[in-house]
Amino acid sequence: MNPPRESVLEPALENSRRELAERIARGAQTPGSHCTAIAGLHLVRYEECVQSFPALVQPALCILANGSKEVRLGDERYVYDPLNFLVVSVAMPVSGRILDATVHDPSLSLRLDIDPEDINAVIAGAGPLGVPTRSTQRGLYVERMDTALLDAVLRLVRLLETPKDIAVLAPLVRREILYRLLGGQQGHRLYEIAVAHSQTHRVSQAIAWINRHFHRSLRIEDLAREVNLSVSTLHHRFKAVTSMSPLQYQKQLRLQEARRLMLSEDLDASAAGYRVGYESPSQFSREYSRHFGAPPVRDLARLRISL
Repeated sequence: MNPPRESVLEPALENSRRELAERIARGAQTPGSHCTAIAGLHLVRYEECVQSFPALVQPALCILANGSKEVRLGDERYVYDPLNFLVVSVAMPVSGRILDATVHDPSLSLRLDIDPEDINAVIAGAGPLGVPTRSTQRGLYVERMDTALLDAVLRLVRLLETPKDIAVLAPLVRREILYRLLGGQQGHRLYEIAVAHSQTHRVSQAIAWINRHFHRSLRIEDLAREVNLSVSTLHHRFKAVTSMSPLQYQKQLRLQEARRLMLSEDLDASAAGYRVGYESPSQFSREYSRHFGAPPVRDLARLRISL
């Protein structure tokens, strides 16, 4: 299993990458995402280049041991591979695409969910980490892989072969992984999301509120008051983190949930639109077509063929 031709890893990283790829391949023997005995750790395998549909992705560390992947946030494109890892620090609606994968050379990756409370615990326990304060940036970023982080991730995956050690050792290794991420070049992005009273943390609270109440009418004044920010600051900071305004974010969540309802619960377009907060069927159909590239009936037919 070889990394992309453009990726050249130093020997120590390459040895760890190969071992990680082999362990993921053993734990994920069929295509798709596989839960593990370690809470929040998922092993993922793809054997063909596929496009994922837009979905709300929760905070996580994503590492590719083999292959490469593209993630899109709005019009922005992020590509990562064994040389680079991806971090999602706040819940965001994104889509992805596997760029290279075959049956004989599959895409092999892992996702480790990130809980901001765990980041707070690391910060509290480690004391000053020297994490610089920066202006608000995207809640999604790609950073260069290093030996210390990959070694910690590999030790976490190795625990899958010794289940009796997971309860005691997995929390310690997860803590080390978060410590390594906080100490990285982009560590301030995780730091600011987790630390209470920072404006970025308040944006993350606004995101969480919208995620819970996306079917309700959204008044920006009420949301700003909920997270103790001015309306202008909320707009500015929210867009800096997510690339979209609060109303655009809510619209994406509504459309994605309506699509899921039509696909999994066999609701018609009017019922699904009403369920997620649309009062006008024509407005729902118009915005759905604009977002997904086809009206609901045609889009669902396309989806069902691809499943």
